[in-house]
Amino acid sequence: MRIATWNVNSVRARVDRVVSFAERAGIDVLLMQEIKCKPHQFPFAPFEDAGFHVEAHGLNQWNGVAIASRLPLEDVQYSFPGMPGFQKGYEGDDAPLEARAISALVDGARLWSLYVPNGRGLDDPHYAYKLHFFEKLRDYVRDTLRADPDLPLALTGDFNVAPLDADNGDPSIVEGQTTHVSPAERAAFRSLEEAGLTDVVRPIVPDGFTFWDYKQLRFPRNEGLRIDFILGSRAFADAVEGASIERDERKGEGPSDHVPVVVDLNLDGEDEDDLPMIFG
Repeated sequence: MRIATWNVNSVRARVDRVVSFAERAGIDVLLMQEIKCKPHQFPFAPFEDAGFHVEAHGLNQWNGVAIASRLPLEDVQYSFPGMPGFQKGYEGDDAPLEARAISALVDGARLWSLYVPNGRGLDDPHYAYKLHFFEKLRDYVRDTLRADPDLPLALTGDFNVAPLDADNGDPSIVEGQTTHVSPAERAAFRSLEEAGLTDVVRPIVPDGFTFWDYKQLRFPRNEGLRIDFILGSRAFADAVEGASIERDERKGEGPSDHVPVVVDLNLDGEDEDDLPMIFG
C-alpha cells in the first residue's frame, strides 16, 4: 500500500494536479489537508473517475481534511477523542470544533489526516490552542497504543512545526519571534514520539523541506520548512519499505505551497521475492 499526505491548499483550485499526481505516483490512499470546502463542494467526480472513494470533512472555506482511497475505508471518524475546539474570544472548554482531523481503517491500519493549528503568533490565543491540540493528540495516541500496542497507527499531515533546526530554511522563521520553531511547539511534537510514534520518513529521507512560502522567491532559493510528516506506531513503522518527499510537485503552474510526503507499506510482512510465482 502506498500512502501520501498532502496539504493541497484548496482542493477545488488544484483538483487536476492532485488527481494527476495520485495516478502517476500509484497512490492507494491520499490524505489531504486544507481542502477549504464543505463536503458538498468537494470535487468528487475526478477522484471517482480515477478509482478513488473520498471521505471529506469541511465546515467552511478554511481548514478541512479528506481521505481518498482505492481501498475500502472502514470506521471513518471525524475528530479524535478529546480534540479541542477554537473560537476567537471564546474561553470555554466547549468551543466549536474545526475540521482538522479525519481518519479511517484501511487494510487494518488506522490512518489520520491532520491539519494542526498554525499558532499565528507567540502571543496569540491560537498558539495556546495549538499546544492544547497537541496535548490532546498525545493523549489519544498514548491511550490508543496502550489499548492496542500492535495497531498500525499513523498520524499524517501538516503539523505546523519544524522539529529540528535543519527543518527550517526560511529566514523569516526565527526562534523567539515566530511560531513553528518555539521550544514549546517542538516539545509538543516530541511528545507524540514519546507516546509511541516515530517519524517513518526521516530515516529514509533525512533532508528536504515540504513547504515553501509563495513570497520572497522562497522555493527557488530553497528557503523552506519541513512541517509535513507521517508519524507511525511500531507496527506501522515496521511495515514501511520506502518513503519520499515529492519536491517536484511544488513546480509548475498553480502549485500548492506544500508537497506530498509518501510511504510504501507492506502490512503483510512478506518480502515480494519470497512470494510464490504465478504463471498465466
